[in-house]
Amino acid sequence: MRNPFLACAAVILTAAALAACGSSADGNDPEAAGARRPAASGPAVPGPSATTATEPTAPPTEEPAASGASAPAATAEGPKTPVDEITPATGTFTKKQKEYLKDRVPKGMDPAAVLQTGQETCDKLRYLVKADRDTAVGAIVTGEIPDAKDAVAGLCTQHQALVDEAAYGYPDGKHSGKKLRPGVYRSASPTTDCSWQIEGAGGKELASGASDTGKSRKITIPDSARTFTSTGCYAWLPEGAVG
Repeated sequence: MRNPFLACAAVILTAAALAACGSSADGNDPEAAGARRPAASGPAVPGPSATTATEPTAPPTEEPAASGASAPAATAEGPKTPVDEITPATGTFTKKQKEYLKDRVPKGMDPAAVLQTGQETCDKLRYLVKADRDTAVGAIVTGEIPDAKDAVAGLCTQHQALVDEAAYGYPDGKHSGKKLRPGVYRSASPTTDCSWQIEGAGGKELASGASDTGKSRKITIPDSARTFTSTGCYAWLPEGAVG
C-alpha cells in the first residue's frame, strides 16, 4: 500500500515544479536553452564532493523532484555506454559519479540525465528524513524509492544508515521461512487499517493484532515464528541496532 505521506508530497512537489516552469516561460532561465542539468545532491559528506565547479549542476532544492520525471530508469535495458566514454556535454563528472553511472547509461543517452535520476533519489531521501526518519526508511523497504541502495552508495553516502536499516525491515505482505528474523519491530507510517499475524510451525498462531489509530505499534517476532503477515501497516523496522 502506497504511503499517503509520499503521495501528498508528490502532489505538492508537482505543483512546485509547474510554478517553476511558469516562472521561466519567457526563456530567461539559464536552463531553458538546453537540457536540464543534474540537480545537486544532499549535504556535503567526507571525501570527494558530489559536484564541483566544473560539473553540470543546478541550484539545490529542499524538495525532491516529483515522481514520474522523464529521466530514464537506472536499470534501462539495452547496450550501455562504456565507462571510459561517459562524459557530460559540459564540465566533468567526479570519480564517484562515474562509478554510479557505470553500466547505467544506455547507448545514445545523455549521462547527465541518468545521473539526475540518482541525485533525485538522494533529494527524496533528504526531504523525507527531515520530515520523518521512519517514513524515509519505510520508503526504501517498500521500494517506493527505487535504486536507493546504489544511489546512496555512489552519490549520498550520508544516508547509508537508512539503507542499512531498511535491509532488515519488512514491507506489507506475507513473509516466511529463512527470510524471518527474530526481534522487536515497529510499524512505520501505518494506516488506520493496520493488522498483523505471526504463525509458528503447522500454522499455529503465535500473535496477532490490529490498530486503527495510525500510530506506530511494536511487535516481537519470536524464534519459533515461521510466517509473518502484515496488511495496511506499510513497513516494519527493526527496533534497536541492526547488522
